[in-house]
Amino acid sequence: MGVYSEKVEVEKVVTSFKERGLSIGFVPTMGALHQGHLALVENALANNDKVIVSVFVNPTQFNNLEDLEKYPRVLDEDVRLLEKLSSSIVVYAPTVEAVYADKVKAEKFDFDGLEFEMEGRFRDGHFDGVGTIIKRFFEIIRPDNAYFGEKDFQQLQIIKKLVDKKKIPVTIVGCPIYRESNGLAMSSRNVRLKPDYKKAAPFIFEILKAAKAQFGTKSANEVTVWVHAQFANHPLLKMEYFIIADEDTLKIVKRKSNKKAYRAFIAVYADDIRLIDNIALN
Repeated sequence: MGVYSEKVEVEKVVTSFKERGLSIGFVPTMGALHQGHLALVENALANNDKVIVSVFVNPTQFNNLEDLEKYPRVLDEDVRLLEKLSSSIVVYAPTVEAVYADKVKAEKFDFDGLEFEMEGRFRDGHFDGVGTIIKRFFEIIRPDNAYFGEKDFQQLQIIKKLVDKKKIPVTIVGCPIYRESNGLAMSSRNVRLKPDYKKAAPFIFEILKAAKAQFGTKSANEVTVWVHAQFANHPLLKMEYFIIADEDTLKIVKRKSNKKAYRAFIAVYADDIRLIDNIALN
């Protein structure tokens, strides 16, 4: 397995793949890999000749410095997990200095308003940081296909918009949310949950499933009011937002239409750990 930290090194590898006519699948991650990440990599391995996985905790997409500092960094462990899947995987793990030089700053992007919904309302500049790093990695790795989990559904839609607006020749593949046995959406942050909060966290998905069941007969507003009530007096979990939105525009639903696809999105604090999840409603 090749592990590279320098841009010029991984570019040489990419060029060698391209010269041989090999297809490249790309899975961008921030490390602390779990089974959800590995499912993305397995998908990429099954549908491409070569797979490159980036491991990089991107500072420009964090609006909470404490969260950035506490984010787990376990590159050696990540490499061992990937090696079990395939010894031919290429890992690109650059330093912050290698990516941003002496200017750790995000570019400004226009995602046609997608960036101002949901996560954008609570994480100022977050999607500029996401767009900056994904665009740079696409330029370096030049993948044919790139794989993203639907847990970060808003991010997935924004990256599709980035590719469309910047005319980047890559196919974006969205992959289903990978869940723990208790229903909790897998996240690198889950390892930081204290025992009581870990035990309580599956409540999030239980509420999402109940909201989906209600959405068939009730209005989006009625379902939203009900969800707020379920979290209002929860002893451990504090809901930041619950939104039912159009999958394409991410705009909050006011009146349902049989011609549109809807999804429920939620963000919840379990102590100081922020958890997000979503579910397709129709």
